Amino acid sequence: MSSGPPGGAGPPSNARLHHIGFVVPSIRNSGQSFAESLGSTWDGSIVRDPLPMVRGTFLRGRSPADPLIELVEPDGPLSPAAGCLRRGGGLHHLCYEVEDLDLRLRAYEAMLAKVVRLPAPAVAFGGRRIAWVVTKDKLLLEFLER
Repeated sequence: MSSGPPGGAGPPSNARLHHIGFVVPSIRNSGQSFAESLGSTWDGSIVRDPLPMVRGTFLRGRSPADPLIELVEPDGPLSPAAGCLRRGGGLHHLCYEVEDLDLRLRAYEAMLAKVVRLPAPAVAFGGRRIAWVVTKDKLLLEFLER
């Protein structure tokens, strides 16, 4: 059995599943029904993030330990999320909160994953850095630095 790439294969043991992202055509039209279906709460707030050209909101689970549910709405036809919406939307990505974002990206690159968005501050997370990776199995992962 291999020890894997630097930093270990997959999410590190100290990583936390922060949220699960879904692409929807309209947060205003989907937010409450998503919350009711999942037994979550939604405060109705929507944040616009100009860099990835999306609007987003978070639903909270019953327990603070539950991962958040993110609803993502493309902010125009050039948004990367618009392509997902054209294919029907739905489950889009998993986001892990990690201690060392750069180390995590190197580990995934060693597993032949492709970094599709380099680390950059994110409006939805108070300026904390995020990065995006697509694995060789086409799984889209977002990493959020603690």
